[in-house]
Amino acid sequence: MSNVDLTYHTRNKWTFSVGTIGRDMVYTLISTYLIVYLTQVVVLSNWVLAWVTSIMLLERVVDAVLDIVMGSIVDNTRSKWGQYKPWILGGMIASGTFTILLFTNLGLKDVGFIVAFSLIYLFWSLSWTSNDVPYWSLLPTLTLDQKRREEIGSLAKIFASIGMFTVVIANPTPWAPNTSIGTQKAWFAFVVGVVIVMVCGQCVTLFGTKIPNLVVKQEKVIPREIAGVVFKNDQLLWTVIAMVLFMTGYTTTTTFGMYYFIYVYKNPAMYSPFAAVLAVATLGGYLVFPRLRQRFKRLQLYSAAIALITVGYVLFFFAPVNIFVIGVAALCLFFGQSFVTILMLGFITDTVDYGHWKLGRRNTAVTFALQPFINKVGAALSTEIVALTLIIANLNGNPSPDTVSAHSLLIMKSVMLILPLVLILIGYLIYRAKYRIDEEFHAKILADLAERGQLVDQSAQSERES
Repeated sequence: MSNVDLTYHTRNKWTFSVGTIGRDMVYTLISTYLIVYLTQVVVLSNWVLAWVTSIMLLERVVDAVLDIVMGSIVDNTRSKWGQYKPWILGGMIASGTFTILLFTNLGLKDVGFIVAFSLIYLFWSLSWTSNDVPYWSLLPTLTLDQKRREEIGSLAKIFASIGMFTVVIANPTPWAPNTSIGTQKAWFAFVVGVVIVMVCGQCVTLFGTKIPNLVVKQEKVIPREIAGVVFKNDQLLWTVIAMVLFMTGYTTTTTFGMYYFIYVYKNPAMYSPFAAVLAVATLGGYLVFPRLRQRFKRLQLYSAAIALITVGYVLFFFAPVNIFVIGVAALCLFFGQSFVTILMLGFITDTVDYGHWKLGRRNTAVTFALQPFINKVGAALSTEIVALTLIIANLNGNPSPDTVSAHSLLIMKSVMLILPLVLILIGYLIYRAKYRIDEEFHAKILADLAERGQLVDQSAQSERES
C-alpha cells in the first residue's frame, strides 16, 4: 500500500468509525432499554404493554421491508454531496428528535398512550432507516479490498461498542431516584445527552469521509426491479436469514440482562459493573479479530465463535447465582458475538460485489439495506419475545424479587438462554450449507468485474489529483 493509499484509507477508516459511537448509543436505548423503560419506569399494564409491543413488532417489520425501498431511493439519489450524505444528515436530525420524544412524559394513559407512542415509534423507525441505510452503504464504497473492509468494519464496531456499553453501563437505572417522576426525568436527560453525542459523531463522518472514485455503470433502480435485486442475489438472502436468527437470539439475551440482575441475581446495581467487564470482552474481540483474520479464513473464525458462544450459553444456564461463574460464561458469549458481528458486515458487503457480478448491476444501497433489516427484525422479534415472557412469567409491573416464583425464573432463563442458542445454531448451519463467497471466490468476482470493465478502483488516482 502506497503512502497516498494508506493516508486515504486511514482517514476514511477513522472518520467513518467515529460516527458509530452516538448511533449505537441511540440504537441501544431503543432496542434494549425502551422495553425496560416501559415496564420499570412508565409501568404499563399487561394489556397496554401487549398492545404497544405488538404494534412495535408490526411497525418494525413493515419498516424493515421499507429499508429495501429506501435503498433504491438512495441508489437513485444524485446530488452535489453524493448519494449518501444528504440522507445521513436528514435522518440524523429526524431520528434524534423522535428518540427524545419516545422518552418524554406524554401525560397519556391507556388508549391515548398506545396511539401516541405507536405514532412516535413509527416515525422514529422511518427516520432511523433514512440514516442507517445510507450510512452503512458507505462501507462497500470506501475500498474494494476484502481485508481492508474488515479492518474498517472492525474499527467501526469498536466505536459502536463503546457507544453501546456506555449506555449499558451509565444508564439512569442505578442512580435515578426510585420514583416514577424522578426516574423519568433522569432518563429524559440521559437521552438528550445521547442524541447530542450522535449528532457530533455523525458530523465527523459527514465532513471527514472522502468517497473513492469507483468507475461503475449504475442505472437507476425502478420500483418493479427492487425485488429482483434482493431475491435474485441468493447469497444475500441466505446471509439475511442466518443473521436474523443470530440477531434475534443475541438481542433477546441482552434485553433480558437487566431483568436477570433484578429477579435472579437480586441486585440490579451489579448490572453496570458486569456490563463493563463484557465491554472489555467485546472490544477485545474487535481488536483481536483483524490479527486473527490474517492467519485464518472466515469459516474458521465463524466456527470458533459459534463454539465459544455455545459454551457461554450452556455455562450461563447451568451456573449458580455467582457473579464470577456467570461472568466467565458471559465473557465467552460476548467475545464470540464480536467476531460474528464483524463477519456479518463482511458477508453483506461481499454480496454487493456478488450481486454486481451475477446481475450486472451494483445496487449498493439496496443490498446494504438488508443490514438494518436484519437488526430491525431481530430487535422487533426479541422485544416481542421479552414482553410476552414477562407477561407469562408474571414479571411485568415491577414485582419484588422476593415474591417471584422459581417457575417464573425458569421460564425467563429458558427464553433468555436456551431459545437464543437454538436460533443462533440454526443460523450457523444455514451459513455452512448455503454461503459460498469465500476468499478465493471473492477474488474471482473482482477479477471478472475488472476484466469486464465494470468496476475500476480509482481512489488512489483521485487522491493524487486532489
